[in-house]
Amino acid sequence: MDVFVWQGIEVPVDDDGFIQEPERWNPDMASALAATDGVEKLTPDHWKVIDYIRAYYKENDIAPMVRRICKETQLNLRQIFDLFPSGPAKGACKVAGLPKPTGCV
Repeated sequence: MDVFVWQGIEVPVDDDGFIQEPERWNPDMASALAATDGVEKLTPDHWKVIDYIRAYYKENDIAPMVRRICKETQLNLRQIFDLFPSGPAKGACKVAGLPKPTGCV
């Protein structure tokens, strides 16, 4: 298993860079994770998605479906892809510090 190092903190990640211990994630780490996918700055819309995904995961122990992310954040699929170029599952969940969602290739 690989390790993501941020400000001296080592967090185990899978081969695709998804954190394996979501409880070790913190908001400051999100920017560093976003940078690994080419996202230079997190905007309020990024945080709307990140906060929703994390809250849903905490309550359900699974990442929300893309349709639900769009509905709950009031952002359409194109806007989500503009925010997270690698997609809502791969990009947004990775930046939110969640493990790789089931079915994510």
